[in-house]
Amino acid sequence: MFIHGGHVDCRETIFQKGLDQNKFCFITPSRPGYGNTPLTCFNGTARGAADLFVALLDKLKLDKVIVIGISAGGLTALEMAANYPERVESLVLMSALTKKWYNKTNKVYKGGKKIFAPKVERYTWLICRYFFKIFPKLMTAVLFKALSKYQPVMYTRNEFEEIKEIILSMSSGSGFSNDLDQSIEQDTLSHIKCQTLILHSDYDNSVDSSHPQNAKEKINHSRLVTFKNRWGHMLWVGEDYEPVLIELKRQIE
Repeated sequence: MFIHGGHVDCRETIFQKGLDQNKFCFITPSRPGYGNTPLTCFNGTARGAADLFVALLDKLKLDKVIVIGISAGGLTALEMAANYPERVESLVLMSALTKKWYNKTNKVYKGGKKIFAPKVERYTWLICRYFFKIFPKLMTAVLFKALSKYQPVMYTRNEFEEIKEIILSMSSGSGFSNDLDQSIEQDTLSHIKCQTLILHSDYDNSVDSSHPQNAKEKINHSRLVTFKNRWGHMLWVGEDYEPVLIELKRQIE
């Protein structure tokens, strides 16, 4: 089960990159606030989303799954592993939040709440997609700097195409604004008993290194592997994903 991050929904498939569809059944539900899953069905909490996804497993008659929590979906993944240990075979955190993202005085928080507000985000993405089509190199460079601390800005044609496909399908719904306010009780992490793999980039400019370190310190039987991929937060982009994929397969196969 993939628990996706911000600005995407159940239709995003880049997280499945390199995994054998003949070995696995991929489940990617839209988190509340994204796609057709209403925010009101879980009161805006990561624990509520975890409860919802376990109800989905019940409906699908699945006893146990591997949970892969991505970016802002990390908090829900942590809640699932902590509160439903019998349903989670193992946990993988990829570029994932493991605590409150930003405080309310942070400029990123304030900006995100404005430009990705539910009544505004549609226009934000329309403008973004328009400029991405008109000025693709400039917009790719801007996005690169938002996601990665790596210098200089450097990407291949294939990486550009991967990023373009993601950007042109992004939307925030009411989910991302809610993501900015989500948090998790830190003692929740200490209740996780399953094998946990934490994959993070040293160059991540979206979710800083305190998040994977926090998970490593508080989750027993956890293993942290860091990478120096150029795209930082987007571990899946380009050939730099190969070492990440090796670690991921080692955990789940």
